[in-house]
Amino acid sequence: MKWMSAPARPLLLLACSLLLSACKTQDVFPTLTLAVSTTNLNDDGGTMRVMARLNGAVSEPLSVPITFSGNAVLGQNFSVSAGEITIPAGVDSGFITITAIPGTDTSSKQIIIALGAIADVLPQTPNSFVVTLVRANADRDGDGVPDIDDDCPDDFGPAANNGCPWLGLLINEVLYDPAADTAGDANGDGVRDPLADEFVELFNSNPALDISGFTLSDAAQVRHTFPAGTIVPSNGVIVVFGGGNPTGSFGGAIVQTATEGQLNLNNAGDILTLRDSLGNVVAVFDINGLSGNPDEAYSRNPDITGDFVQHATIPAANGALFSPGRKVNGSNF
Repeated sequence: MKWMSAPARPLLLLACSLLLSACKTQDVFPTLTLAVSTTNLNDDGGTMRVMARLNGAVSEPLSVPITFSGNAVLGQNFSVSAGEITIPAGVDSGFITITAIPGTDTSSKQIIIALGAIADVLPQTPNSFVVTLVRANADRDGDGVPDIDDDCPDDFGPAANNGCPWLGLLINEVLYDPAADTAGDANGDGVRDPLADEFVELFNSNPALDISGFTLSDAAQVRHTFPAGTIVPSNGVIVVFGGGNPTGSFGGAIVQTATEGQLNLNNAGDILTLRDSLGNVVAVFDINGLSGNPDEAYSRNPDITGDFVQHATIPAANGALFSPGRKVNGSNF
């Protein structure tokens, strides 16, 4: 984005205020967030919503184009209420509905939902989602939890944990080499910083857990101590950034910044260690042997149970370089 000259700025701010009543004076354009109500859609007539939300109400109706791709065929495997989301005047959000069309084809189908080209707004990540059409009675892992309700459809787990195995507190995603320029702004504060945008994402596959006094260390020293009162809910997420001013919802995750001012993970080889308040090792992420300059995060594939791979290489990521607080496909845990 180019900076404006001083004479041009009042005119643009006036235009901004006409479009968006809540637009702040330091904003060039209003921000736009895309979301979906689910990423598992019952293929026997199930419905879901695709929602668009601005950071304030519009004074005139705004049309938000949505594109559909993937191997699920529009008009054959699913229908949409409209090809674009209309945000009416006076409100800040709108939605369209997707409905699965019942059929006899039992092969795996996916819909890739993405934000189309739109001017005069700043799209927030994620701006695309992968939705899987799931047979209502399918149970791939045989755990008694139907895939449509199973958060881990390929891993045996109890219904009490939404079909996922109890795995304890684990490291799910790590960014130790943020990409150059704005592409590496993982904490969303508008500034790419090689240290502040580093992050560690932890997932609690346990009942609610108090991690007060737990620590994150690199090979050199403790970099973060979780403050008193840090309680991660069951199947909850906590993200620790190196610093900066993390901005965004991050999927509803707990968000903290390193108490020592940085995580300082070494691209050339380092070991990240999570320890409990007694110093016992809980989880380890070994950078040695991984790419020295991946320009993206390493994430488990699939989330929670898989091995670590580079984020953008995972098809469900749809090219995204990271997803702090969210699953690889951009949906909430």
